[in-house]
Amino acid sequence: MPVTKTAKRALRGSKKKAVVNKLVASHLAAAVRLAKKNPTKDKIVAAISLADRAAKTNLIHKNKANRIKRALGKILPKSKR
Repeated sequence: MPVTKTAKRALRGSKKKAVVNKLVASHLAAAVRLAKKNPTKDKIVAAISLADRAAKTNLIHKNKANRIKRALGKILPKSKR
């Protein structure tokens, strides 16, 4: 348990950020799953956008975001790009 006022405030902020991070991570995972299951350009673009935003806020590593984007890019046939 935090002892000082500052530590208590930091814990409150940390809990709020953890909730938001978990929500964003689950949205990203769901979007990637959906894009792989039914590959359409809109779904793939949405998943790539979520991966970029998650990497920008350091929720996932930038290389992981690049791997996700690369895998999704391979799914869509070249004719639909």
